[in-house]
Amino acid sequence: MQFTAKQIAQKLKGTVEGDENALIWKPCRIEEVDEGGITFLANPKYTHYIYERKAAAILISRDMVLEHPVNAALIRVDNPYLCVAKVLHMFNSADRPKRGRSLRSSIHCSARLGKNCYVGPFAVIGRNAVIGNNVQIYPQVYIGDNCVVGDNVILYPGVKIYRECHVGNNCILHAGVVIGADGFGFAPKGDGTYSKIDQIGNVIIEDDVEIGANTCVDRATMGSTIIHRGAKIDNLCQIAHNVSFGSNTVMASQSGCAGSGKVGDNCMIAGQVGIVGHIKVGNRVTIAAQSGVTRNIDDDSVVLGSPAMSADRQKKIFVLQRKLEGMYNDIQELKRTVASLQQSPDQSGN
Repeated sequence: MQFTAKQIAQKLKGTVEGDENALIWKPCRIEEVDEGGITFLANPKYTHYIYERKAAAILISRDMVLEHPVNAALIRVDNPYLCVAKVLHMFNSADRPKRGRSLRSSIHCSARLGKNCYVGPFAVIGRNAVIGNNVQIYPQVYIGDNCVVGDNVILYPGVKIYRECHVGNNCILHAGVVIGADGFGFAPKGDGTYSKIDQIGNVIIEDDVEIGANTCVDRATMGSTIIHRGAKIDNLCQIAHNVSFGSNTVMASQSGCAGSGKVGDNCMIAGQVGIVGHIKVGNRVTIAAQSGVTRNIDDDSVVLGSPAMSADRQKKIFVLQRKLEGMYNDIQELKRTVASLQQSPDQSGN
């Protein structure tokens, strides 16, 4: 698929400087862009590439002042970083979605499928499942009994959705995602063994959610584990039973939230963050990578460290930690000095 610079500018509500008929057939990283490619400049440290590389078109901000001529069509937009996402979507949407049902799929006679769906080989759709319109169900997907899947959903290969779980409209679940496996519930017995606690709830995923490969969202013990509208969860994450995960909150890879945790709206959770169970993270909270969250966090906080605390306080502690060896040596020297003074003869002659 190819576009002209003018077509892309119109889609982005931008303006073209240079050849508006320049043909573009691939998006590229700015370090690698070449003939026929479109790229973007959002970070000033990459500016030199726009003078060195030969691109078909470059997305730049409206107010950027160039120091040298550029051999490419310039598409000036308000936010180049946001606009490149739209460009990628244009290219990704150019291929027609798949349609039809593979003869090697298994669809229960009571299941209901909407219009224009695709069901790939070895996909299984259970009893009384309801599938919306324009849903893409790739090979080896499992959708359990009484599940509901909304419109325009993409379920990539190997997604597993256990019984009675709900997936909203416009969601994307990447390969290996597991929705609705049992929550981690076991009661200790007097003999040191454990008795399993049945997990009879479900998972509700609201509209416009995207979940990365091999991430697991456990079903509730009772009630629902809820991933709210617009949330984005990376690969290899764990959302435990009865968690409420806020709208438009993002979580990076290898992070997890333990049972019954409440995560607010518009939060940013970096990689390898652990959130203990039964606590509340407020709205618009930023949690830095490898933090361990062990207590409630107020709205609009920025925290890091393990245990996580205010970023400003933790940064001061990091500075002091680097000085610990010197501080220890100073204390040892002081102890030796005090000991020496205590052992010295009385200078007064008494």
